[in-house]
Amino acid sequence: MPRPLLDPRNDFVFKRIFARDPKLLADLINAVRGDAAPPVEVVEILNPGIEPAELGGKFIVLDVLARDASGRLCNVEMQMRRHAGWNARSAYYLARLLAGQLNGGEDYTRLRPVIGIHLLDFTLFDDPAQAHWCFELRDRRQPRTLLGEELQLNVLELPKADRLLAAGGSVLADWVTWFEHWQEDERMSHITHEPILQAQDYLSALSAKDEERRLAFVRERAMRDEKTELKLAREEGLQAGLSAILLRQLERRFGPLPESLRERVARAGETELLAWSDRVLDAGSLDDVFRD
Repeated sequence: MPRPLLDPRNDFVFKRIFARDPKLLADLINAVRGDAAPPVEVVEILNPGIEPAELGGKFIVLDVLARDASGRLCNVEMQMRRHAGWNARSAYYLARLLAGQLNGGEDYTRLRPVIGIHLLDFTLFDDPAQAHWCFELRDRRQPRTLLGEELQLNVLELPKADRLLAAGGSVLADWVTWFEHWQEDERMSHITHEPILQAQDYLSALSAKDEERRLAFVRERAMRDEKTELKLAREEGLQAGLSAILLRQLERRFGPLPESLRERVARAGETELLAWSDRVLDAGSLDDVFRD
């Protein structure tokens, strides 16, 4: 009996598939960029390997960095979770790829454009009618005027794209279907685009190997641990903020507080803190606030 297929949205699995085949990577890049953009012909994958430390590292993205026939750099990422500072981090990394091309004394004419392709398995923008975005340096008043081609960031929100592009019949729609429905035989049976069928074959071969399954699990566990840590940090930050506000309210109403009460507030959970904050508005004494 065939083993369940690994998730191609796992960035370890994604990189294993697309870092092995420049033509396959180019097809995905060109599908995201669209017919209006000059096609990319990938000639070299610059970071095909995956270091063991990367699989369990915090806040590490396993991207694929490639160079095309004209010297442009293409950075392709799959991301399954949204985190604070995502926008700034993406712009910073692309800018570093651009600036990192020059050594001391070299002139700016040696710079080649940097193209970002970021596939997101989450919703980044509130607009429900658009899932496909292309950010460039353009004039605000005359957006048809482009400053230059040095930086371009293409963002595809997969969950929205799955809904918006389903009936489009485009290569991009087929790629989205593969990323979102790779295990559904009925959905996959309608796809005839050869590079996607090849990607599915690569995925099947990868999924059959015990070591690859183990490494994919290691990566999944690291991302899950990171998500849990971020959630706990947000909750702790929220509780600390609620505690500080409640203590300030209590002091304004009732004057200096005993240390035992301060410790009780510091140990309290979110539910208790919210209940006490409601009571402090009408309570006649500290006992009224902290009654059971």
